Amino acid sequence: MTMENIIFVVDGDSSARKGLARLLRTAGHDVRDFASAKDFLDALGSEASGCIVLDARMPGITSEKILEELNARNIHLSIIVVTGDDDTETRRKAQKMKAAGFFRKPIDGPALLDAINWALQMDRPANKHKEGAEQ
Repeated sequence: MTMENIIFVVDGDSSARKGLARLLRTAGHDVRDFASAKDFLDALGSEASGCIVLDARMPGITSEKILEELNARNIHLSIIVVTGDDDTETRRKAQKMKAAGFFRKPIDGPALLDAINWALQMDRPANKHKEGAEQ
């Protein structure tokens, strides 16, 4: 199954996850939401494209392990990190993951939508080709 331009919301906090999914659907995005990283990885197809809105502090599988698994599967999705803990370590992890955005909860909805739209634009094949030509 091809999953094109889907926003994957991965957050263990049910109310935060549902609120984010509702915001993104209202803005016209195709959204899949998951309560755990394991559920997300189990459901993810090999041809996935789009963006992940990922809680930095997921129980079980860490955000770094999610990135490792995506890389192992050769799946490249833009990642936007959300967190209730805006500390140096969490920011460092987001930078290491090359996150396209970093947001502290409660999240500024319009700013998140802007970050997602930007991430999706940067992830388009034509833009990847341009980036390669500029190097």
